Amino acid sequence: EVQLVESGGGLVQPGGSLRLSCAATGFTFRSYAMDWVRQAPGKGLEWVSGITSGGYASYTDSVKGRFTISRDNAKNMLYLQMNNLKPEDTAVYYCRNPYGRGQGTQVTVSS
Repeated sequence: EVQLVESGGGLVQPGGSLRLSCAATGFTFRSYAMDWVRQAPGKGLEWVSGITSGGYASYTDSVKGRFTISRDNAKNMLYLQMNNLKPEDTAVYYCRNPYGRGQGTQVTVSS
């Protein structure tokens, strides 16, 4: 059974940082590209960042220079380092692969 379990969310002030983690089981993690997507209150799902099986990363424009995606294939883990967070980054963040996405972790950026 494919499972994706996100963690690391929380409440942070503007300008703060968080590191999200996603534990992946039930598939050959190293063979798949992975994404982070998010859903803000009242809005649709937004793609945030992706990383190929070989480690090539890409980002939506609004997070470039602030977020860094990475993966540890030995540990079957996906990460998203988020720096200089803004209120508009408030959302539920999900890791996603072709099989689906996890349950999400809430990120709230507020003073």
